[in-house]
Amino acid sequence: MRICVSVAALTWLGCQVPPPAGGALAPSQPLAAASPDASGMQDKVGTGVWTNLMPAPSFAGFRRVPIDPLADKPVWQVRGEGVLFIDGAGAKEMLLHENAFGDGVLHVEWRFLEVVGDKPVYNGGVYVRTQLDGKNWVQLQVAHADKPPVVGDLIAQVPGQAERINRFQAGPSPAAPLGQWNTYEITTRGKSIELVVNGQPTVQWSDCPMPTGHVGLQAEGSPIEVRSLKWKPL
Repeated sequence: MRICVSVAALTWLGCQVPPPAGGALAPSQPLAAASPDASGMQDKVGTGVWTNLMPAPSFAGFRRVPIDPLADKPVWQVRGEGVLFIDGAGAKEMLLHENAFGDGVLHVEWRFLEVVGDKPVYNGGVYVRTQLDGKNWVQLQVAHADKPPVVGDLIAQVPGQAERINRFQAGPSPAAPLGQWNTYEITTRGKSIELVVNGQPTVQWSDCPMPTGHVGLQAEGSPIEVRSLKWKPL
């Protein structure tokens, strides 16, 4: 599915999107108690067990966390067949799972929806080891840009360090073309965080000071779809 967004849609005022086919999480909507498995689907893989973290239409177990003030619109929408639509135009915020996670693998399948305009924005992110208030975080970057960070890079803000951590891949980004699905496999083990994009290792950071944290997604500037979000402990 492709959604065309006008240039005006890329302004801070946000974009016009079709009414969601499923649920949407609005700024004033209360959140239910956290659930470790929103759908109840579990698949045995290797020595661990995959837990499906894709949000239900109620968004039970998830929290919107502001980076800038929360957008006054349904940024997060569960649509047909359980696909999460992120309306990132005019928004800059996190959606974090309320459960904390330690060592494991986070699997995410996502894609950009193409934007029509002179200066299209393609930006977002995937979080691991992140504090629930959003003050300290580790982000696997989701961006098409002329310079890093881009798809396959890692950035982080950690306690006791004023400067942002940057871990940029040495080679070209293995990002899929716009409109096609990308797969992130993020392995957290002790102080190590490794990212594999579409089957290709991109970055490793071996000095993360946060042994546990929350996983989630970022809305920032562009429309994105997510069709898989699952976790396997190590």
